[in-house]
Amino acid sequence: MKINIEPEIRILMKTKILLILCLLASATHAQFVTNSKRVADVYFQNKEYYAAAEYYKKALQISADSVGFVVPYGFESKIKEESPKREDFEYCTFQLAESLRLYKNTIDAEKWYAVAKDFTNPKYILSTFWYAETMRSNQKFDEAIGMFNEFLDKYKVKDSYTAKAKTEIASCKFALHELRYPRLFKLSRLQNNINDKGSNYTPTVRGGNFYFTSSRPVGTGGKKEILTDKNAKVAKKETPFLNAVYVASGNPMGGNISIKKTAVDGKDRESAAPAFHPNGKVAYVTSWTTTGNKKIYQLNATPGIGKDWSEPIELGNQVNVKGFNSMQPFVTSDGKYLIFSSDRPGGAGKYDLWYAAIRADGSLGVAVNMGNVINTSEDEQAPYYNNATKKLLYSSNGRVGMGGFDFFESEGDFTKWSEARNLGYPFNSSKDDLYFTPNNSTDSEGYISSDRESLCCLEIFYVKREVLFIKGTLLDCNTMKPLKDATITLSDSTQQFKVTTDEMGKYLFQVNSNRGFKLTAEKEKYFSKNIAFTYEQMAQRDTLFSPELCLIPYEIDKPIVLKDVLYEFNKAELTEDSKGKLDYLYTIMIDNPTIEIELSAHTDSKGKDAYNLDLSNRRAKSCVDYLVGKGIPLSRMTSKGYGETRPVAPNELPNGKDNPAGRALNRRTEFKVTKK
Repeated sequence: MKINIEPEIRILMKTKILLILCLLASATHAQFVTNSKRVADVYFQNKEYYAAAEYYKKALQISADSVGFVVPYGFESKIKEESPKREDFEYCTFQLAESLRLYKNTIDAEKWYAVAKDFTNPKYILSTFWYAETMRSNQKFDEAIGMFNEFLDKYKVKDSYTAKAKTEIASCKFALHELRYPRLFKLSRLQNNINDKGSNYTPTVRGGNFYFTSSRPVGTGGKKEILTDKNAKVAKKETPFLNAVYVASGNPMGGNISIKKTAVDGKDRESAAPAFHPNGKVAYVTSWTTTGNKKIYQLNATPGIGKDWSEPIELGNQVNVKGFNSMQPFVTSDGKYLIFSSDRPGGAGKYDLWYAAIRADGSLGVAVNMGNVINTSEDEQAPYYNNATKKLLYSSNGRVGMGGFDFFESEGDFTKWSEARNLGYPFNSSKDDLYFTPNNSTDSEGYISSDRESLCCLEIFYVKREVLFIKGTLLDCNTMKPLKDATITLSDSTQQFKVTTDEMGKYLFQVNSNRGFKLTAEKEKYFSKNIAFTYEQMAQRDTLFSPELCLIPYEIDKPIVLKDVLYEFNKAELTEDSKGKLDYLYTIMIDNPTIEIELSAHTDSKGKDAYNLDLSNRRAKSCVDYLVGKGIPLSRMTSKGYGETRPVAPNELPNGKDNPAGRALNRRTEFKVTKK
């Protein structure tokens, strides 16, 4: 059988010719430019934000020798002048602010947004939003709240910016509280050359080596590259700041560090965020080109051939979806799951966390979204999971927090996750905080990346969780003997811990917060008891001993005497001292919010039966009225007077004489639990 391929060849040749003509036409149309504004626009479109800022600065005719990006004196008056240049001035001012913000220079960006927020042209209305956000980033939380509210007053569109502004206001309030009550973390920036020029991030500890990503300058040999937009192009020296994976030997906290660039990079590609399989035979890395999407690649160990790892192999569509980004791989310590961040379709927002099962043969299952408990409408990135504690640590900029990317923690097993909680200040800052890696199995210390002390770029910090011990002993209030197997719960506004008392009634908590806690002791057939520890009690301590706790036993419908609850002579009114004694019952009712009680009063045998019954009814009611006045619902209480009908001791001695001690015991107030 003869196959005629000539038509296909002709079609292919015509296609190539057409493509060449299109490229020539494009090259003819896009001209090299020298105009500062147009050059700035090209850099901005290509995400070269620092270079864009420099050229917008030139376009605004700010002298080249001026310090940084300071707003010149009289600049605002110059913009307000009615002239043909006003539109260009406003445009370049806003774009300069945008470039500085996207370059993470929020200090200077704030100053230029302060000018742009007063522009009346609707296309600059977001200046107020970004002005508020840069103030928040610069820890001006009160001012940021006012500016976000100003933005909401004048921005009438109900979109993501409206929702984000409301979240930002809540975040500023959260941050103010966090700064007032710092949590138990200590952080220190690495002082050696791990933190070199450019960004330094994704710390990873493996086999005694410290891996990290850096965009530090590399030699370029004077090469050129062309940046273009639709109408213009610029020639510039190839950027010396290229992301690559580096390895440091020696103590990362010390000064004597040897650093070298690893050989995990594909040709003409940038790489970041290495992740190692526990079998030591496979590694994963994020890799990309200047114009391509970020994708996750696999590297296979190649021992004995002079090279540690094979060339990167692009993962399949289980992880990398064409036209979308997948990045920041993490492998669980049992080798069962690959977790990563991606903007692929099917997520809750921009970048979501996903996971794919790693099969026994090393192949990957289809990626599964980690769900709306973890993901938000914004970005979730940099996952870390501890198999022992079943805790997921990751960063998000879509929740209430200190600002930017914050660390959040959730407990789960890939089928169900607890609500993510913010790890607070100083673990988080008002800028970006990402990429936790531990030094030990308990996650009590490790490394993170943050730009909290930088004008522009991520740096690596050592972080250590400090521990506060809370300990005590639980007793039976009647026997004063230890209560074993009781449940002790320690909780604050965001977390809860439970332990069981041992044979000696002892309990111990190790917590990473000093925010103030409520401790609750519970045991069957005992009234529960609550104790509150304030921030002032807990601050500046490493161990807090609670006073010896005791629980009161009870049985349904078995009366308990309220000692020293007295009344005015021959009256139903409580004495002032007795009101204080009733507070004991009030505390029980508060600590045990589900119980219902009968409160009863009794008399001795002096006086007529009908009078004593009426008096005891009024006395019991006065006790209930007092508790209602303190906020206990009437529906949980009944009052009843028994008069002299239920004596607990003889009113007279066997010889017929009066028995004052017995009468005193009979004149009593009691309560009993009628319902749990």
